[in-house]
Amino acid sequence: MKDEHITPIRTERRDAAENRQRILNTAHKLFEQHGVEQVSMNQIANEAQIGSGTLYRRYRNKGEVCLDLIKDHVVLLFEDIEAFLEENRGIPASQRFKGLLHLFIQFREKKSQLLKGVEESVSSNQSKPLTLGPIYQELHQLFFDLFEEMKGSNPSRPDSIFLADMMLRALSSESYLFQREVRGYSPEIILEQLCLMFL
Repeated sequence: MKDEHITPIRTERRDAAENRQRILNTAHKLFEQHGVEQVSMNQIANEAQIGSGTLYRRYRNKGEVCLDLIKDHVVLLFEDIEAFLEENRGIPASQRFKGLLHLFIQFREKKSQLLKGVEESVSSNQSKPLTLGPIYQELHQLFFDLFEEMKGSNPSRPDSIFLADMMLRALSSESYLFQREVRGYSPEIILEQLCLMFL
């Protein structure tokens, strides 16, 4: 009797895992071909050959699909940041700030489309500012800590929360891609300009 109850549960879990992988593989292929903005949830469901209800039960919107696609890379990014900060804790905070910024800009360059999808989901579907997104909450704390360390006993430095907020705004897709695509600045120039501005 127990086996009859266990088997369907295992099948559902396996089916759910297979559906998730099919969705992610399809979304990744479509995003690569057309860009995140041009792909609809219905298109993902059709290409993955699943019902739209199945898709929406797992992902409320395209941003959640992007977040699932990017999450393993985000984990690696923060592991790299943690390792960098640990290995370089003896150097000045300003140099650690530049190293952290460099790591994130590299990540942004590689995962630009998916990050943009995640940001659009956070800002439009949840009516929350970008800085409440999961990736940016982590970054905010890291930047805040470094700004606090740099502030030291200098009362003339701006508030660290304000600086971290402005840093994240500068790194958002809207701002960063404008500098890259409209102004024509390279990632290296953006890094240098941000360091001049915030340090």
